[in-house]
Amino acid sequence: MNMQLQQKRQGPLSGIKVIDLSRVLAGPYCTGMMADLGAEVIKIEVPDHGDDSRHLGPFIDGESVYYGLINRGKRSIELDLKSDADREILYQLVKESDVVVENFRPGVTARLGIDFESLKQHNPTLIYASISGFGQDSPLANYPAYDIVAQAMSGLMSVTGFPQTGPTRSGESIGDVCAGMFASWAISSALFAREAHQESAQYIDVAMVDVLLSMQLTGLSNLFANGEAPSLVGNRHPVSTPFDTYQAQDGLVVIAIASEKLFQRFCECMGQPTLRDDPRYKDDPTRTIYHADLRKEIEQWTAQKTVEQVCDLLLNAGVPASPIHNLQQATQSEHAKVRQILIDLNDGGTPLISQPVFFNGRKPHVMQRAPHLGEANQVYKPSTITTKNAETIQ
Repeated sequence: MNMQLQQKRQGPLSGIKVIDLSRVLAGPYCTGMMADLGAEVIKIEVPDHGDDSRHLGPFIDGESVYYGLINRGKRSIELDLKSDADREILYQLVKESDVVVENFRPGVTARLGIDFESLKQHNPTLIYASISGFGQDSPLANYPAYDIVAQAMSGLMSVTGFPQTGPTRSGESIGDVCAGMFASWAISSALFAREAHQESAQYIDVAMVDVLLSMQLTGLSNLFANGEAPSLVGNRHPVSTPFDTYQAQDGLVVIAIASEKLFQRFCECMGQPTLRDDPRYKDDPTRTIYHADLRKEIEQWTAQKTVEQVCDLLLNAGVPASPIHNLQQATQSEHAKVRQILIDLNDGGTPLISQPVFFNGRKPHVMQRAPHLGEANQVYKPSTITTKNAETIQ
């Protein structure tokens, strides 16, 4: 079956076949990372409509750019999982596969007969990953959860934002993305365990709220140490100072210092080497108490320089600093080019964003765009191909 596609796949996960029952973001992000690493990903989509993200803007030539970024390198087939005949096709695919990923609301897969207990009957070494808002056995399991709900309930929003304006969500759907990342990590670990320890079928349960809560190490350390929930501090670090955005002549500049050695070096860059002798600034905890006073000292200096001048001076002295780039600046930077952030397929279409990790100096990524809806029907379900689908396959 589809040997040509298999031969093209290279990377740490080449030879692994993944059934992707997920939609929109968390699950597709997980399987997109796996496709980058060489896995063959078969995306199961609702007939005629497909993944909901196909209908989310922005669009170029009628195609969702959002869908395209997340579903790079996959194959799409249409299956109606409420149909007995189409479920049989899924069962046959599962027999030949290694991994199933789904992000239905808990309980839906059991009603459809495509849950872990059902599918492992067709493949006793199957790795099955479920991604949801609250997990499979939470008292909140049956409630819907978009990313902003996970950010709110995990406490992340409570420490993001300024006291003057209140809590805010992150600028990206970080709950979905990080849940997808953790799912791909867990699946890779399960694949290793299967090979190294002859593990039988394994079930993976990933919850967006759990992921976001477990990642808040700074906030949790403050909670455990102080016995009360941390509050909003804007761009400022709650523990280390100076660690914030500061006003320069032409905009804000990031300065991040978390050691006494760096602070001394920073004072020398400002032309105030004795500033560290001020008792208010003797160490990190004390500087944090007097952060407002120190801000005045710093901005008297930064206000006389451009962001570029401040960054050049500090970075050349080994002090972490940065301008605040927008996405266009970030993706077009020399750093982004060297690190292969954008993958240009040289076909006139939008670039792809692949997984960010290099393996032995090489960055595995796919060179295939997201599939048209049902374009692989003929490959994976030839006996049930419809006239409509046959006409659309390219």
